[in-house]
Amino acid sequence: MADLPALAALPDDARLWIHAAASPLGDDRQAALLDRLSTFMEGWRAHERSVEGAATILHDRFLVVAATPVGSGDLSGCGIDDLAHAIDDAASALEVAWVPSLHVLYRDGDGRVVATSRRAFQERATDGIVTADTPVFDPSLTTLGALREGAFERPARESWHAQLLCTPAKG
Repeated sequence: MADLPALAALPDDARLWIHAAASPLGDDRQAALLDRLSTFMEGWRAHERSVEGAATILHDRFLVVAATPVGSGDLSGCGIDDLAHAIDDAASALEVAWVPSLHVLYRDGDGRVVATSRRAFQERATDGIVTADTPVFDPSLTTLGALREGAFERPARESWHAQLLCTPAKG
């Protein structure tokens, strides 16, 4: 299970958003990004209801935001759009570029986080550079509970990434 102190106050069913930075974020940029988002979250509301949210950065690359409305129900589209704008504004101000959503994120042999296209990942699998044991990341998780349970980083064989390891039959 992942230890996420910044998100500890939120329930497992809190909504989750994960953004991967195109390059590692230094301590100063991490602090500035989290500070900007914290300011947004202090006043975050969706349809007249307060939203409780928190953010952290994992592995110097992944902005993780979790949130839940105060009371019952789910976040509205407007509340989610407000978060997306706050993230975009903070990233733009700090010159943080995000990895395109269809890229694969994995750890190379030296433990560094690598982002590459699905096609390039498949080519690396064919060449034996990535294998079923290669740690991969799944930024499509939607709940904080899934992150806490370790679904974010796991061997490719245990993730949807396994389908990219298969090579087409030659005929």
